[in-house]
Amino acid sequence: MKKLTLLACLSLLLVQLRAAPPYPDRFVWFFGWGLGTDSDVEEISRVLDTAGQHGLNGAVVSFGLDTLCKQSPDYFHRLDEVKQACERNHLDLIPAVFSVGYGGGILSHDRNLAEGLPVEDAPFLVKGGEARFMATNPVQIVNGGFEKFTGNELSGFDFHDQPGEVSFVDAQVKHSGQASLRLENFTSNPYGHGRVMQSVPVQPHRCYRVTIWVKTEGLQPAGAFRLLVLAGDRELAPREFNLPATADWRKLSMLINSLHYDKLLLYAGLWGGKAGKVWLDDWSVEEVGPINVLRRPGTPVTVRSEDGTITYLEGKDYAPLQDPHLSPWRDDGEALPLKLLAGGRIHEGERLRVSWYHSMLINDSQVTVCMAEPALYDILDHEAKLLAERLHPRRVMLNMDEVRMGGTCRACRGRNMGELLGECVTKQAQSIRRYSPGAQVYVWSDMFDPNHNAHGNYYLVDGDFIGSWQHVPKDLVMAVWGGAPQEKSLRFFAEQGFSTLVACYYDADDLNEVNAWLRLARQTPAVRGFMYTPWQRKYSLLPDFGDLLATKPVR
Repeated sequence: MKKLTLLACLSLLLVQLRAAPPYPDRFVWFFGWGLGTDSDVEEISRVLDTAGQHGLNGAVVSFGLDTLCKQSPDYFHRLDEVKQACERNHLDLIPAVFSVGYGGGILSHDRNLAEGLPVEDAPFLVKGGEARFMATNPVQIVNGGFEKFTGNELSGFDFHDQPGEVSFVDAQVKHSGQASLRLENFTSNPYGHGRVMQSVPVQPHRCYRVTIWVKTEGLQPAGAFRLLVLAGDRELAPREFNLPATADWRKLSMLINSLHYDKLLLYAGLWGGKAGKVWLDDWSVEEVGPINVLRRPGTPVTVRSEDGTITYLEGKDYAPLQDPHLSPWRDDGEALPLKLLAGGRIHEGERLRVSWYHSMLINDSQVTVCMAEPALYDILDHEAKLLAERLHPRRVMLNMDEVRMGGTCRACRGRNMGELLGECVTKQAQSIRRYSPGAQVYVWSDMFDPNHNAHGNYYLVDGDFIGSWQHVPKDLVMAVWGGAPQEKSLRFFAEQGFSTLVACYYDADDLNEVNAWLRLARQTPAVRGFMYTPWQRKYSLLPDFGDLLATKPVR
């Protein structure tokens, strides 16, 4: 009798296991997709069909959904087709919107909302009815043409890696002059390094342009090449250049701001090189005048006399300093002149001190938005209303990841950055729910995770994001992301009272890490579900991913 009772209990448990509800969130992520052509819809629909056939219930998409006021009729026709594909597959269409770190959508409304870096009291000289920047303490890279050397030892540099083994003076291949620097044999360095570095004195709070000519041959990986600028413990120019593995000479340029530093360490070369060659030549640095100038209340222009006793007036003494080249952002080209107005108080031959704010690219294309400028929230509210009218979303993802600038313009300077970030996300969620009442709001977790990006010394942020998680509503779902399972992150958010969505996969050739995430989720409270998160349109494992989530395991 006892055996029968035990068997009955086991049978009941098996039935319960089979009947256990799946995770409520089972999503697929679409990164880098647009709705520019009908073929986009066809490809997207195929993935949606697969997702629906394997038990997923949500598709997280960007598609420019925070720029609906700028879209064409063709765009809306294609969006309706995607929406219909979601409906027939029983998938929620989940808009991913309102990125501040990658501010393209917001900046398409007003590019002046980019975060600004200050240039203070740069010297200008008046000549011919305009004032132009005139460097009083020109800077230069010593021996930037690599013309002075003994054997493979270059003069003027703090170091170059392993002369005669990794770095070589090349008199045969050069962009100009008599020689260039060739870097190769990277595996002979334990870290794959092939670099050259020089320290350069600069003026604090000024804008500089770094330029170098580069040639490659069979370089692997080509993405390991970088120009790097360090000051103290900060990296001032987080840039990546998508060099081809083999290419003739090309000019690379980037703008940097010296912030409060008076010395920069300039690097060029490879970190983690494997094979091939790279040549460097004609490396230079120069202080420059107004480029990528921002004009909004938090980024004013100030023009004073050289001794600082007179502050001149825009519109009376000089014309507004407006940059017509903010689209696209530029690293090269001439700086803007300051145009003088007839009848103004600025005279020929006068020296001025001019201050302004400029934007700057991070990596190859990232421009961050200022979170403290009130005009931002008018745009978000307007787009949230259009989103509700067009899609009636039940769930929305906030693209608030990797906010790599802040605290440097007049609008946000001195603010507690964790509090400001929380305020920004809270207002975004309020705008969403104002027009889509009851919508579940998700947000990428990294800027609220002390184990990820919520810390100090983060890119070009003046301040830190510590404590940001204390300034957002607890009903936000944190989308925890990364490759290997992040146990500390999942547990941190559970302890703070947040539910989590596990955003995993990232283009692996198998689902081993997804399985590891699943095992971790079984031991962690408040995990709502999982999202298949590729960056390379790699959806071949989506069926297996969906099948893994078909039944929620009992804890």
